[in-house]
Amino acid sequence: MPRIRPTRRKKLKRAGMRRTPVRPLRPSPKLKCNIVANVPVEIAEVERQRAQAEAAIAEAKISHDRLREAIDILPQGIVFLDAEGRYILWNKKYADIYKGSADLFEPGARLADTIRIGVARGDYPEAVGREEEWIAERLARMYQPGGRHEQKLADGRVILIEERLTGDGGVIGLRVDITELKQREASFRLLFDVNPVPMIVCSLEGERVMSVNDAAVAHYGYSRAEFERLTIRNLQAFESDPPWSGDRSSDEQAARTWKHVRADGSLIDLAIYSRELIYNDRPSMLLALIDITERKRAEARLAFMAQHDGLTGLPNRSLLRQQLDDILLHTRRSTEKVAVMVLGLDNFKAVNDTLGHGIGDKLLRGVAKRLRSSLRDEDILARLNSDEFAVVQTGLTRPEDGALLSRRLLEAIADPYLLDGHSVVIGATIGIAMAPGDGDDSEKLLKNADMTLSRAKNESRGTFSFFEAGMDARAQSRRKTEIDLRDAIQNEVLQPYYQPLVDLSSGRITGLEALVRWPHPERGMVSPAEFIPVAEETGLINGLGGLMLRRACTDAAQWPDNVRVAVNLSPAQFRTGNLLSIVMDALKQSGLQPTRLEVEITETLLLEKSSQVLATLHALRALGVRISMDDFGTGYSSLSYLRSFPFDKIKIDQSFVRGLDTNRDAQAIIRSIASLGMGLGVTVTAEGVETEQELRCLRAEGCHEGQGFLFSRARPNEEIVGLLRAQSGADAALAQARVA
Repeated sequence: MPRIRPTRRKKLKRAGMRRTPVRPLRPSPKLKCNIVANVPVEIAEVERQRAQAEAAIAEAKISHDRLREAIDILPQGIVFLDAEGRYILWNKKYADIYKGSADLFEPGARLADTIRIGVARGDYPEAVGREEEWIAERLARMYQPGGRHEQKLADGRVILIEERLTGDGGVIGLRVDITELKQREASFRLLFDVNPVPMIVCSLEGERVMSVNDAAVAHYGYSRAEFERLTIRNLQAFESDPPWSGDRSSDEQAARTWKHVRADGSLIDLAIYSRELIYNDRPSMLLALIDITERKRAEARLAFMAQHDGLTGLPNRSLLRQQLDDILLHTRRSTEKVAVMVLGLDNFKAVNDTLGHGIGDKLLRGVAKRLRSSLRDEDILARLNSDEFAVVQTGLTRPEDGALLSRRLLEAIADPYLLDGHSVVIGATIGIAMAPGDGDDSEKLLKNADMTLSRAKNESRGTFSFFEAGMDARAQSRRKTEIDLRDAIQNEVLQPYYQPLVDLSSGRITGLEALVRWPHPERGMVSPAEFIPVAEETGLINGLGGLMLRRACTDAAQWPDNVRVAVNLSPAQFRTGNLLSIVMDALKQSGLQPTRLEVEITETLLLEKSSQVLATLHALRALGVRISMDDFGTGYSSLSYLRSFPFDKIKIDQSFVRGLDTNRDAQAIIRSIASLGMGLGVTVTAEGVETEQELRCLRAEGCHEGQGFLFSRARPNEEIVGLLRAQSGADAALAQARVA
């Protein structure tokens, strides 16, 4: 009779499959009766049945191999047991999880036996001391519906076991190594429980408080039992969405500010950080609660101090402007007038100088009190600076109403003050601007009122004066600019901004031109076109130029060695006779190499044909400083100047560059200047490059450098350092690539 070959039985055993014996074919009674007559037919039938059996066995083996391949790729361990708890099949992950007992796994072996041997070996630390009881509990769980539990192994791993019964009474078991998950849970619990920051875990949907740490219990004053009866909305002082509402595209949400209520009813301000997590197998939200109550109070105090005068408690200029703008917005469509009065105390400095600043402070508080008592509740009183106050009067129908209030204020201030036994008498002068006629915003009204005050102090102290559109506004503005500029130079408020000079062939920054900027405390960034003429007319240009030279050299000393700095020099600076020593001092103090400094002059300087100017230029050149002629082409004698002094660079004025791509005359001029520069060995730089078309033309005509908004606006040194650092990084990367 046909039998399964031994080699096939061994293969099936190794694969974990039970062998199903093939019953031998037995001759039927009919076969016995006709054994002789039908021998050839019966032999053929036997062969056919044997072939069918072998085909069935082969097909079963293929199915088994496919099943084996399918379960071996699973990331979880899986095992199949029959109704008697014997091993049928298991995958590689299962054997890997129980690698200490893998030698016991054989088809037909009992799981109970492998567990018992593992307990004896010490594979299950939880069984120590209660071995039989533990084994019984473990086997009982296997046949419980939805059996799921955790198992600790001797090497510290934790295995999640889930077992389900099959229809024939067998068991399918799933094993997952959750060691890392348990470690994270332990770390979370440790950080959560002992964290000094109050922390709460809430259910994501129901918002119920699921867990709190000790810090939260102490901070809120609720017991843990009370917390378990609360939701996050119970803790919020006002009805609102939970802290994690809104965009939850990120696991960790940015801090939001909420008001919560403590157990004693007091309110606290919290910055709440939220993060989703799985807690006790449920989607939950972890809340970290940062108490910012004191910070909010401090911010409120700072906000008050930022908008109020510390001495008198009155609004300062910033808050006054906000309040005045609000008033103007509401009165814009009405016929009401608004009076803005700037009041300056007369002889206040003398009080400070003779009686001391303590008396002066008390005097200012006394003046503020008298002014406030002379005004209506709806009027605004502010302190602008040391001896100036501002008053905003609303609801006026005519300018005479402002005059009446001004007289009343002057009379109130003029009464003597008794301060620490001293009788102090002062006066005041008032400048008045009316809205809407004299301005439609706070800045303009305050400026006009202040200008009027300055004129009144010069002409008739102790009185009030209205702004007049015909007054010499330009002279007043120039005088104020001069005063402010002098103060800005003395206090070194002026700053150099730098505009890059770019090599047109490589696109690299080769130098930067220092351009002066004036951040005015009241007017913002003042244009150089406004204050440079004033500086040149008043002689302030010497101090301004020296300041810019020192700062530019100091900044450039921190740049890469191959980047130069260009500084503009005024003709007035050459007339002082000490320009060379100023340049040498700036280089020495900064440590900048002279070859990295470039000074730019205009043709106006050379018009003087002064031997002193030429001597200074030659001395600078001998020192190593480069000399550049700015605005080339706008004068009458550019070519003759190039012959009189060997310049290192000529800068083509932007008037020739603007619209260069469509202006053939300008193209011809640029071509000529570039050719001239090449012949003289002089660098040719084009100013005011703003478009790609202009850039292409300049490259085509042979210009070496470009400068303009196409490349960059003028930037503060902090931004320039970033640009140069990026360029150095790109150069290093390129060099490394070439080496590679």
